[in-house]
Amino acid sequence: MTVRALFFDVFGTLVDWRSGVLAELRAMGEARGVEADWEAIADGWRDRYLPILQSVNAGERAWADLDVLHRATLDDVLGAQGVAGLGDEDRERLVGAWHRLDTWPDTRAGLERLRSRFVLATLSNGHVALLVDLARRNDLRFDAILSAQMRGLYKPHAEVYRHGAELLGVAPGEAMMVAAHPGDLLAASAAGLRMAFVRRVRERGPGGPVAVAPDGVDAAGDDLVAVAGALGA
Repeated sequence: MTVRALFFDVFGTLVDWRSGVLAELRAMGEARGVEADWEAIADGWRDRYLPILQSVNAGERAWADLDVLHRATLDDVLGAQGVAGLGDEDRERLVGAWHRLDTWPDTRAGLERLRSRFVLATLSNGHVALLVDLARRNDLRFDAILSAQMRGLYKPHAEVYRHGAELLGVAPGEAMMVAAHPGDLLAASAAGLRMAFVRRVRERGPGGPVAVAPDGVDAAGDDLVAVAGALGA
């Protein structure tokens, strides 16, 4: 089938979550006179992301939006690191950091090229309000803001991908997931979507692990502009 629509993962694929979150953690620590290994806290916060989503999908935890889940995992990582001195308002401010992230330098140009040929939509575990904040902050143009919230499940549940295709009126095989995370792509593929991989070598910071493209991708590139070229846009 011809690809008609592209779905985009957001955190790590379109926006640089680590730099933004780490900057706000450090700024909060400085403002409150709290010393900590902020890099370990940023990475530990992100490492708790998939497990808590899986607990929601498994029915072990009631569905809640990502702000609620981020607050729970922030409290957990701060406790594990022995960090005290940050009150509720401070923690809510840190949860809000995920609404204030900046894109990778190539994101906007890549999206504009792809939009000339395809329908573009987010398909993120971020809730709609969060995604709108990121799109407005970074002046990103999508044809639709779609979220796992609309299905009441989280990626990598197959129904999130199928529901996205249904909302845009395309068959799963007419849609392509664009992501920097092999697990996201493989789950989309299992749901019938096609795959495009964006290699984000700096997602986990200097010297951090770098994901590699899973087998069977339809396109891959070192940034979104390169992926656009690979897709003929």
